[in-house]
Amino acid sequence: MFGRVPPRPSAVSNLAVPLTGAMKPETQSIAALFESEESGLLQFAIGLVGRRMVAEELVQEAFLRLHQVWAEVENPKGWLYRSLRNLALNHLRDRPQEAQLNEETTPSDEGPLNEWLGRSEAVGMVRLLLAEMPEEDRTLVELKYRDDLKYQEISRRTGLSVGNVGYRLHHALKELADGLRRAGFEGSGG
Repeated sequence: MFGRVPPRPSAVSNLAVPLTGAMKPETQSIAALFESEESGLLQFAIGLVGRRMVAEELVQEAFLRLHQVWAEVENPKGWLYRSLRNLALNHLRDRPQEAQLNEETTPSDEGPLNEWLGRSEAVGMVRLLLAEMPEEDRTLVELKYRDDLKYQEISRRTGLSVGNVGYRLHHALKELADGLRRAGFEGSGG
C-alpha cells in the first residue's frame, strides 16, 4: 500500500535498465558512459548553445542516437562529443533567431558568464579531442595531467623510457593544440 515510488526514469535510464531486472553487458556500458560523461557533455553543449534546457535535450538526443548505433561505434565517447557538436550546430542553424537572441541578451564578451561558457566549450572540445586520440597517447596525457605524475612515474607505469614518455606527450599535446586551433580556440583565454 505505501510502497516506495520509483523515481521517474529519464530516456537514457530507460536504455540502461531493462524491465527484466538483469542488465546486458552492452547496456551496462552505455549506462556507465552516461554516468561518467553526462556532466562534461552538458557543459560542452551549454557552451555551444548557451541555454541549459536546450543543452539537456541535445545531450539526451546524442545518447539516444548512440543507443541506436551502439554495436557499430568503436569510440563511443568521441562519437558522443562529435554527435553533440553536430546536433548543437544544427540546432543553431535551424533557429537563427534563437542564436541572435542569445547574442543580444548575453553580457559582453568580457562578462564572467561568457568566460565560463567559453571555458566550458573549450573543456568539452579537449575531451572530444582526447576521446579521438589513440588510447596509448590518451593514457599518457591522463597520467601526466589528471594523475599529476612525473615522467619517471609514467615511465614505470607504462614501461616506456622516460625520453619516449616526453616525446610522445609532446606530440600528443601538439595534436591537442592543433585540434583546438582548428576548432577556433586560440590562446589561453578560450
